[in-house]
Amino acid sequence: MGYKSIRTSDISGEILADDKVITVVVRSAGKLFDASSEELAGLKRVTNVVELELRQPDGTSEEIIVSKADFDKVVTAEVLANADNIRGRRNGFKPSTD
Repeated sequence: MGYKSIRTSDISGEILADDKVITVVVRSAGKLFDASSEELAGLKRVTNVVELELRQPDGTSEEIIVSKADFDKVVTAEVLANADNIRGRRNGFKPSTD
């Protein structure tokens, strides 16, 4: 005996073929759900924005979206080019060999 998984849209409840399922991650809510491209077609994309995570000294953080123009006024291309990557060691860090 075999089992068959059937994927359904969390928006409409309609059955979706495996190759039509789009998993949507809502970062601000820490949630995810499945939908079809047709169901998501009404969402208008915003362009020329920069997504930022602001990490506060007390350990809290928030995600914000700013216009690319406003970001470029505050952060120069040189600052961004010299910034650390979000993965790996910070620039100039050398582990102690003691």
